[in-house]
Amino acid sequence: KELEYTGWGTLSVDPVTLQTNIEGVFAGGDVVSGPADVIAAIAAGKEAATSIERYLEGVDLKEGRPTPIKRVKEVSKEGVEIKARSTMPTLEPEKRKDFAEVELGFDVKTAIEEAKRCLNCGVCSECMECVKACEVKAINHEMEDEIVEVDVGNIIVATGYDTFDPSPLYQYGYGHLDNVVTALELERMINASGPTEGKVTLKDGSEPKSVAIIHCVGSRDENYHEYCSQVCCMYSMKLSHLVREHIPGAEVYEFYIDLRAVGKAYEEFYNRVLDEGVRFIRGRPSDVVKQDGRLIVHGEDTLADCQRQIPVDMVVLSTALEPKTDAEEVARLFSLSRSADGFFMEKHPKLDPVATMTDGIYVVGCCQSPKDIPASVSQASAAAARVLAMISAGTIEIEAAIAAIDEELCSGCKICQELCPYKAISFDEEKKVSRVNEALCKGCGVCVAACPSGAITGKHFTTEQIMAEIEGILV
Repeated sequence: KELEYTGWGTLSVDPVTLQTNIEGVFAGGDVVSGPADVIAAIAAGKEAATSIERYLEGVDLKEGRPTPIKRVKEVSKEGVEIKARSTMPTLEPEKRKDFAEVELGFDVKTAIEEAKRCLNCGVCSECMECVKACEVKAINHEMEDEIVEVDVGNIIVATGYDTFDPSPLYQYGYGHLDNVVTALELERMINASGPTEGKVTLKDGSEPKSVAIIHCVGSRDENYHEYCSQVCCMYSMKLSHLVREHIPGAEVYEFYIDLRAVGKAYEEFYNRVLDEGVRFIRGRPSDVVKQDGRLIVHGEDTLADCQRQIPVDMVVLSTALEPKTDAEEVARLFSLSRSADGFFMEKHPKLDPVATMTDGIYVVGCCQSPKDIPASVSQASAAAARVLAMISAGTIEIEAAIAAIDEELCSGCKICQELCPYKAISFDEEKKVSRVNEALCKGCGVCVAACPSGAITGKHFTTEQIMAEIEGILV
């Protein structure tokens, strides 16, 4: 039997045990890894020695040994713009003497553009620094992906939201004009742990002397989302406050339709921002253009009844909150209803704002509608209390008026199973009849009306009962 080789001409071995395709034959070092350092060769020798000892003792070669990192084979290229590699500037041939560096390196701008070509492979180098830094020892490099099935009696759906992509609003310049950013991008920039360490900078690295913040980008717009995202006014004013705090003397303009500061102390914060010198212009800008190296915001000031053209260094777009892209899939999975704007619907907006039509399933946070952090926390607390109440009760009451199936009449067509919005009907493959799960059925009557063989009736709403009620009224 001959040894197997890789396409690189090195020996093919098991990555954990270093055993070749021939039982009892092990290999390590450069013949396996290719050219490497002495440290790697010694480490491979130790691993091979351990495998040989286990082999001779008849012990499992892999038990208790760390598994190697899987090499990345497929890297997503979705949304990646293909760019040619930048040419490295080099020293002129006549100056290459005295061991002078031949490759001169990229300037800052070229280095940034070259870095943008890099694909995110998501590969860990196993430096273990994260393990050392984690005080609670929550990181385990030996874990592998696994699917765990857990039986639960309650589910709280808190899938959050997506932010509106302002690229379709071409008139605002996002994606094709420098220094036009979204509110979240500015938030990241202002954060001390962000890429600029809390410094608000333009693309060339300088500080903006004037900033325009445009409200309701994607919200209250019949072309995109007609609803109000509720949080945009306040986070826009917060960003104005932070910009002036980081750049004293900077001019900040807020373009708004109308302000909705309805939370506790929100109006007071609005007055504070006004006192700090932030300028509010009522009116949605028509467009943003670049002129003489600056951004010009065109718009109508409805309070002053005039057109405005304001030159600024940076434009911030306060984008809408919208349902997650997988909201439809989640809705099907949990039998949830969705409103016209795509958010999950509650049982009743006033009397039961966190429950759904399916007992034990609750919706909280922005998956139910756009809301700020205090409102999300309140909803989460309410849902947690409802779950604890159901758990502590031990038993639950089910609907009395539910569907019932006469198995002798059921033809097994499964029409009711396909139509049931609560997935309360299952099919017995052995008896070839449908059955109703009384804990899930809400008595909506869809299956009763759809059953072609008349096998399904609604308890307390049979034909005989309804006719008796009609006769009682007419007597």
